[in-house]
Amino acid sequence: MLTLFLGVEGVSDYDGARRADTARFGRFFRGMLDEGIYLPPSQFEAMFVSLAHTESDIERLAHAARKVLVAC
Repeated sequence: MLTLFLGVEGVSDYDGARRADTARFGRFFRGMLDEGIYLPPSQFEAMFVSLAHTESDIERLAHAARKVLVAC
């Protein structure tokens, strides 16, 4: 289980999460959709990785995330 907060360093509580850049997360979310990666639509929701995900799936996600983060 994981989530991504953009624009802040080391989120450890709700106040830290609230300082995250939600507009940038929105751009990231839409960019990932354009890459065919479906994420939770809010950074306050969790992503789940399971044994059903292959190494190829994870590599595809990482490649798409690097590409989209540069554009955000």
